[in-house]
Amino acid sequence: MKIKIKGTGSAVPKLRVTNDDLSKLMDTSDEWIRSRTGIGARHLAVEETTTGLAVAAAKEALKDAGMTAEELDLIIAATVTADKFLPNLSCEVQSALGAENAVAFDLNAACSGFLFALNTVQMYLENGIYKKALVIGAETLSKIMDWNDRSTCVLFGDGAGAAVVTAEDENVDGHSAVTSGKSDAGMMQTGAVSRINKSGILSMVQGSDGARGEVLRCDNRPVNNPFAANDSKLSYVSMDGQEVYKFAVKTVPKVIEEAVKKAGLEVEDIDLFVLHQANLRIIESVAKRLHQPMEKFPTNLEECGNISAASVPILLDNINKHGMICEGKKIVLAGFGAGLTWGATVLVW
Repeated sequence: MKIKIKGTGSAVPKLRVTNDDLSKLMDTSDEWIRSRTGIGARHLAVEETTTGLAVAAAKEALKDAGMTAEELDLIIAATVTADKFLPNLSCEVQSALGAENAVAFDLNAACSGFLFALNTVQMYLENGIYKKALVIGAETLSKIMDWNDRSTCVLFGDGAGAAVVTAEDENVDGHSAVTSGKSDAGMMQTGAVSRINKSGILSMVQGSDGARGEVLRCDNRPVNNPFAANDSKLSYVSMDGQEVYKFAVKTVPKVIEEAVKKAGLEVEDIDLFVLHQANLRIIESVAKRLHQPMEKFPTNLEECGNISAASVPILLDNINKHGMICEGKKIVLAGFGAGLTWGATVLVW
């Protein structure tokens, strides 16, 4: 089976908040934010909800794929900011879409969430359990920010991205290709199965390091019952920016290299690297460590900021809708963040 992304969609709130807008609310400036992060604006929910944004992105993805909601077998939503504890976000999306035949559940891996959800979908589809799936990353991070803490609140935004993923039969001879070097297509290595005619998802790599998870955290509701009264205030996102930066610039290049090698490719073969949009400095450092030009690293954090699980699928939809990817393009998707978690996917469009 080949597992392919057949359609993409995205949605962001109407309200666009610039760095200058934030400077009127707190001690910050456009120069301070841009020089440290590369972020110029973000979209913040006012009337929108995580569910509403997820549904809007999902409808776009289904339209792009030329599919109806009734055809879906599976919906996985990645989020840390669902509107409700119960029912979960994916079931709310299922109801809104009328996807009555789909199994639906949520997944939380923070900024790596979309990659983890995509990997989970791949396993279901490769094993023939389902054939058509919807993967969503959706967040309204503005509701868990401390808007008096300029070191964190200026970084994040709200939005949702979605992808329709399908399993299709592929005619592959299965012979091992043994060669002393790369083929003309640059897509084989010694002892590897030929990838020349392959399309869809080629490889995935994931990782977690819970021992370092406290560098980026937000507490849930504490125990509060007749036997353990608790009057704790609401918790907001807190982050050790330097530790997160060091983690990202060291881990992301390694996981990308591992995923590319697993796909039987070289880093130089990759046309586009679609990374989680956390910080422009991180993306630039990853490009430098991989010895690849920044032209291969599209960004939208200038306008969107960091949208956690929604970051990668929104950017993927942006470059898809702007004609930056076409059949045969080799793409890496990579997410990294709280947990700590990280993941990378290599695919041929």
